[in-house]
Amino acid sequence: ARYRPDWASLDARPLPAWFDRAKVGVFVHWGVFSVPAWGSEWFWWHWRGQRDAAYERFVRRRFPPGTTYAEFAPQFTAYDFQPRQWAQLFQRAGARYVVLTTKHHEGFTNWGSPVSWNWNSVDTGPHRDLVAELGEALRESNLRYGLYHSLMEWFHPLYLADKQNDFKTQSFVLKKTMPELYDLVLKYKPDLIWSDGDWEAPDSYWNSTSFLAWLYNDSPVKDTVVVNDRWGRGCSCHHGGFYNCADKFRPGTLPHHKWEMCSSLDRLSWGYRSNMSLAEVMDEMSMIEELVQTVSLGGNYLLNVGPTKEGVIVPIFQERLLALGRWLDTNGEAIYESQPWRVQVENTTDTVWYTSKGPVVFAIFLLWPRDNVLCLSSPIPSPGTQVTLLGFGGTLEWQKQPGKGMLITLPYMLPSPLPPQSGWVVKLQGVK
Repeated sequence: ARYRPDWASLDARPLPAWFDRAKVGVFVHWGVFSVPAWGSEWFWWHWRGQRDAAYERFVRRRFPPGTTYAEFAPQFTAYDFQPRQWAQLFQRAGARYVVLTTKHHEGFTNWGSPVSWNWNSVDTGPHRDLVAELGEALRESNLRYGLYHSLMEWFHPLYLADKQNDFKTQSFVLKKTMPELYDLVLKYKPDLIWSDGDWEAPDSYWNSTSFLAWLYNDSPVKDTVVVNDRWGRGCSCHHGGFYNCADKFRPGTLPHHKWEMCSSLDRLSWGYRSNMSLAEVMDEMSMIEELVQTVSLGGNYLLNVGPTKEGVIVPIFQERLLALGRWLDTNGEAIYESQPWRVQVENTTDTVWYTSKGPVVFAIFLLWPRDNVLCLSSPIPSPGTQVTLLGFGGTLEWQKQPGKGMLITLPYMLPSPLPPQSGWVVKLQGVK
């Protein structure tokens, strides 16, 4: 069956199964905004679009008079970019897919786009095809490759002209956006397209449905590719593949549609900031809590890092990613390929979350109980119920709780001056 270029038909396409199984991804925001490395990846907009005084002061203090944003591009060198090292790091972090910004709203492309003359990573800056190099390294490591792509560009003259015409003309889409999207798909055969920059204009302006119909019917990735929901004003959370809904989206209850939560290790920015402080970086506990809550509610967790202009992922980001990977090495059985259970979060507390795999139920508890007894009210045990703690040998003692549920005796933890790391998993077999 072929898909028609309308939402009723496109939305009926089943999501390729690999995406839901993967659960964990890494997001990478990298571009010319990594050169000023201040404020956020929206640097150019805050400086020249909004004329924000703080940004104007920053540029006056740090750069020669009359500096333009275009002059930052040659300093985006990627001198220290080692794609294989990135791929190994992401693999050790437990990621199953990686999404790279091929082009943010600034319009600079991280590959030699044929319609972005001299404003791309091959003509200037690194003089390298960053999209190709990272893709090659990720595929060697068996990681799925996603491409982030912004439909719009803040200051592109064709986009500004279309905007002036209330988006009744489509010069920018026909000459820039669509040629680049087709080029990305044909050249790099991505597993995922993470669209953004759609909110100012309707999907009819962007030609989104005809692109997606081609992607699903005739592209080289038609059977495997996954897309998100940012394809035009009002599409978010309603149309497309999986739903992002909003950055850092957290549904309160189990959504009816596959979704993804994108979050950033730097709480204040997606792109690298040279003045980032430790207090602004997500700690290990917050990261694991976000992951657990997301997966329990049926979502995927996409965690962002912003590399430096040289292509370095700073040590604190590496440290956090490796901590996530260590946690997943022990507890990944409760995360990868899991499904939401009939109860997602223990009703008496928000520190116990559930996932399941067939008849097996996993209870993930974020705080270690004071008396070493874990009280679960949702599972209904049977005489044959078996309880184990992931990462710990042997079975655990349990008893039926008066009323309903069960009391599980956990192994004794040595007292420590530091709170233990967050998140442990009990695996329950033979419960309802």
